[in-house]
Amino acid sequence: MVIVPVPPRTEAGMLAIHFATSRKLAIGTPALADEDMFLTRHIVAAIAALATCVAAASGDGQPLGQALVVTCSNPASGATWQISIDYGRATVDANPARISPAQISWHDAKDGGNYTLDRASGDLTVVLASSTGGYFLHHRCALPP
Repeated sequence: MVIVPVPPRTEAGMLAIHFATSRKLAIGTPALADEDMFLTRHIVAAIAALATCVAAASGDGQPLGQALVVTCSNPASGATWQISIDYGRATVDANPARISPAQISWHDAKDGGNYTLDRASGDLTVVLASSTGGYFLHHRCALPP
């Protein structure tokens, strides 16, 4: 017996499971229906598992499900803090982020800041609005190579 991992509970995964387990879909004579269904079931399950693996692959080479913790600093004061970048979920510190090969940008609703991290240099620019027009803050983050 071949054991194939079950795909996650997505609409496509549920359709694949239904197709793989339904006996109503066998075509052919009644004597061959079980053989046809046996092969069809395993082929569909294998395709569903493969599709799940391909869908879970990350496009930028970063591992999914693992957040990268990056230390940032204020060059003027020397203060440091850490941010957590999750490439798989496209978040920074649980805030939705736009991640491209050149930069990572996000909005933090807690402080109202719009953050842009340059992936090549590690420069972190924060744009904050205020009643006097707003201001920019420039920081530096130590990104891994």
